[in-house]
Amino acid sequence: MGLCARRSRVTAALLKAVKPVLGGSAIAALTLSIPAAALALVPYVYVPRPQELEGAGLGIAQAAGRLLLLGQAADAARLAALTVQLLPDDPRGWLLLAEAQLRSNQLKSAGVSLARAKQLDPRNAGIWFAEGSLALRNGNPQQAVGLLQEGLRLDNRNAGAFFDLGNAHLLLGNPRAALADFERAAGLRPSFWEAINNQALVLYEQGDRQPAINRWRAVLKLKPDAAEPTLALAAGLFGLGPQHRQESVQLAGRALDGEPNYVLESYQKEQLWGPQLRAVTQKLLNLPELRTVVERAHANAAPEGNPEEDL
Repeated sequence: MGLCARRSRVTAALLKAVKPVLGGSAIAALTLSIPAAALALVPYVYVPRPQELEGAGLGIAQAAGRLLLLGQAADAARLAALTVQLLPDDPRGWLLLAEAQLRSNQLKSAGVSLARAKQLDPRNAGIWFAEGSLALRNGNPQQAVGLLQEGLRLDNRNAGAFFDLGNAHLLLGNPRAALADFERAAGLRPSFWEAINNQALVLYEQGDRQPAINRWRAVLKLKPDAAEPTLALAAGLFGLGPQHRQESVQLAGRALDGEPNYVLESYQKEQLWGPQLRAVTQKLLNLPELRTVVERAHANAAPEGNPEEDL
């Protein structure tokens, strides 16, 4: 706020205070008679220089980024909103804000932030990737494919974009393209266990049971406590025959204790499990020796509902 604006507000406040006891002419006289010395008593308001505002904005952006890493997306979004107020023409701030909004399920707001970021920097691959991820979450895989492919033309080394592209292709009923995308993602980032897991999901539905099982075992070497590949491996082994029953039961119990939502077929479907894997999983979970585990999982299951679009 500038000094002149501050002075006019003080003057208005003085007039408002005396209005009940003074007539119009007296008010006018008072206005004219306020000495310059009185106005000089208005406190000085420091207006930061542009360089200082930029430094503050970048500092807030760094703090928002740290909150994102800690999983505090809603708090990160609030800080990122301050960043774009201080640096409205910096696409990085808008992209950070969009990422925080995406992670905190503020989907409409994220779309607005991404559109602004793209206006400022249309050749930033990260913006295209984020828009593709948003389209995927909004249930529009066809749009997601176009956005992700455009981003990959700008940056073809992004493992996460290939993973999202694979999910979009899988939703569109194109498993071959999906498998190639998941393989590319894991090739770019060998520790990307989610991409290896999704390779197995595709392979299992194609009838390639042993390659799928091999990949799930590979995933558990990278992420031993991951519930999804643990249950998927249990189901895959169970489908091979009774000789794997004991291991399947142990794996299934461990998986459901880790993530009870996987007891629900609807949740499995949300995670892109195909009909063959879901069917054999239901057979596995109907075993008498898993009854207690399954009942406990049903009691504790709490799948997320529809995302809130603006908090």
